[in-house]
Amino acid sequence: MDESKLRRLVERVTGDMGAAFGAATVMLGDRLGLWKALAGAGPLTPEELAGRTGTDPRLVAEWLAAQAAAGYVDYADGVYTLTDEQAAVFADDSSPAFMVGFAEVVGSVHRDEAKVARAYRGEEPLGWGDHDPALFRGAERSFRSGYAANLTARWIPALDGVEARLLAGARVADVGCGHGASTLVMAAAYPESRFTGFDQHGESIARARGLAEREGLAGRVRFERADASAYPGNGYDLVCLFDCLHDMGDPVGALRHVRATLAGDGTVLLVEPFATGRLPDDFTPVGRVFRNASATVCVPSAISQGGTEVLGAQAGPERLLSVARRAGFTRAREAAVTPINLVLELRP
Repeated sequence: MDESKLRRLVERVTGDMGAAFGAATVMLGDRLGLWKALAGAGPLTPEELAGRTGTDPRLVAEWLAAQAAAGYVDYADGVYTLTDEQAAVFADDSSPAFMVGFAEVVGSVHRDEAKVARAYRGEEPLGWGDHDPALFRGAERSFRSGYAANLTARWIPALDGVEARLLAGARVADVGCGHGASTLVMAAAYPESRFTGFDQHGESIARARGLAEREGLAGRVRFERADASAYPGNGYDLVCLFDCLHDMGDPVGALRHVRATLAGDGTVLLVEPFATGRLPDDFTPVGRVFRNASATVCVPSAISQGGTEVLGAQAGPERLLSVARRAGFTRAREAAVTPINLVLELRP
């Protein structure tokens, strides 16, 4: 045995275990309002932060020290400060860098570990809707700020002629919409267009309807429970699939149905997690997050649906474009890339 290799591995795993604990304390800070109380407050003692949040000073002192050990807050001379950069990650839900939703997703996977194990042993399928509700909340919070920052500012303008149609008035289907974050971002930006979000998870549809009411968009947005391979309607000018195709057991069949519901000159906006689709090129920090999510959420979901072709969350552009071509799309291209997402444009 190479003792130096063993030591480095133990050090790496020790850091990972600290990060795993950290996901729980990050969420704890969110639940108790500690992050938001720190944001913009300048240097605070544990007692001052506890006073602002109605929490126990001794426990808050330990929580702050844990965050400082991770580099999530700054410490000096007995006081703690949340910098602007740290606030963007932990306290500002609207920031594209906001990461607390990912911590909630991680928490849901820990709570579902026994379910995941049963799926791996073939004892019981694990569909998307079978997970702890924290998964759905965390996914919404994880992706919402990214959609708000990129969807109407970068991704839709990268599609050929689509933004002009949306500004003039178009019919849009958002397939696999979850809590409707992407649907509502588009509806707010394009008031002349009409949007329908579809998802097979009833609780998510109920949440999406509530958000549409709260944001005053219910008159132009509808949410309906429906499977990606059987949602109703046709003649859609734009059909969107955001970070969901890889969760489907038959992605080719789903895209065939999408193609059948498009207008003759319609467009599909397909957004998937960033990946090259090649090992070990995707062994990166972002790839590591998505691989673990894929192993515990995405691939079990696809297998639970029959799994005729299980993409996983790191399929990459070549495989995604191959799926699109087999579904009958004759024009497919990579329209945009971010460190988190691949954005593909598909046309009949």
